[in-house]
Amino acid sequence: MSIPRIKSYKMPSPAQFPKNKVNWALNPDRSVFLIHDMQAYFLRYYDQDSELIQTLKRNLVAIKTFCRTHNIPVVYTAQPKDQSPEDRALLNDMWGNGVNDFPELQPIVSELAPTAEDTVLVKWRYSAFHRSRLEELMQSWGRDQLLIGGVYAHIGCMITATDAFMRDIEAFMVGDALADFSAEEHFQALMYTAGRAGAVIATETVINSANHRVEGLTYYELKAQVLSFLDEEDVEEFDPDEDLLNFGLDSLQIMNIVTRLRQQGIEVDFMELAQAGSLNHWWSIISQRQILESV
Repeated sequence: MSIPRIKSYKMPSPAQFPKNKVNWALNPDRSVFLIHDMQAYFLRYYDQDSELIQTLKRNLVAIKTFCRTHNIPVVYTAQPKDQSPEDRALLNDMWGNGVNDFPELQPIVSELAPTAEDTVLVKWRYSAFHRSRLEELMQSWGRDQLLIGGVYAHIGCMITATDAFMRDIEAFMVGDALADFSAEEHFQALMYTAGRAGAVIATETVINSANHRVEGLTYYELKAQVLSFLDEEDVEEFDPDEDLLNFGLDSLQIMNIVTRLRQQGIEVDFMELAQAGSLNHWWSIISQRQILESV
């Protein structure tokens, strides 16, 4: 009923990754990095000195360092050590008492210990979105891409990627920054994600993504500016094709956004945005303006 002892295997190389069905490009300005369940409890089932675990930790540390340099939010999931039977519910049937039986192993492993800048979410089920603020946080940061690394690839990591897809969040599983019960299950998770729910990329691709940044304002930064003025209920129901006035955006707030855009070197005036209606119409005006101003 508990997690089995895990035999070590070789971390898959990028050459072994499955072909992605989508052609999404990772953008540091749109990304959040999720370090999934890297608690001492979940790693206790591996040989800590194995090349698999050493590579896993090394790559996760490299990605986190990259995130710190490029202002990418880092979020952790961690199961609590005092879960009630009601909170664990069916997890008890599938996995037993979990971290409850080893409260001393509840912390994140020392190499990846969260800092004050990081966000740690309580983990209740396979998906990191379940009963958490993850989606809300991503919206508040104006981010719609989720990098996923950690354990276990075919359980929480893959299910989180699938859940992200159903929330219109682009999920990127970092294929060589994951570990699983076996090489077969690791590859299963990569295959499913690449073909059904997201993209599989390498640690090296993450590190090199800063070389492909798009200069200027992005759609997601504009969306974040708009959402910052809306009430929580309106944010939940937001439709980028609907007139912004229907969500309560007023003239003063539009003028505030115009001022911010001008401070960023984007020349727009109040009337053209007030008459444009939807966020997507705003973006068509602003993106074209950026192209013209860069020529």
